[in-house]
Amino acid sequence: MSYIHVAACFLLVAAGGGIVLALASRRRGPVPAAVLLTVLVLFLLTAVFDTLMIASGLFHYAQGPLLGLHIGLAPIEDFAYPLAGALLLPALWTALRARRRAREASTENDEARG
Repeated sequence: MSYIHVAACFLLVAAGGGIVLALASRRRGPVPAAVLLTVLVLFLLTAVFDTLMIASGLFHYAQGPLLGLHIGLAPIEDFAYPLAGALLLPALWTALRARRRAREASTENDEARG
C-alpha cells in the first residue's frame, strides 16, 4: 500500500465524518473561510516543519510508495493529514456544542417543570 492510499483513507474518513457530524448537529456548521484559513496555516506549518525534520534526519520516506511531488522536502502525501484534521475537527466541535446546548436546554426545561 502506498502513502497516497493511506492518505486517501484518512481524507475519506474525515470528509465523511465531517458531513455526518454537520448533518447531526442540525446547526450552521463551521465558517468555510475559517476552515480555509486553517488549512492554509496547517499546510504552511507542515511544509516548514516537515522540511526541517527531514533535512535534520529525524525521519525519511521510502521513495517507492511516494508520488514524487514535494513541497520543500515534504512529500505531498503528508498534507492529507492536516487537511483531514481541518475538515473533521470543526464539524466535531460544532456537533459537540450543539449537543451541549441541547442538554442544557433539556436541563432548564426539567428545572422549570419541577
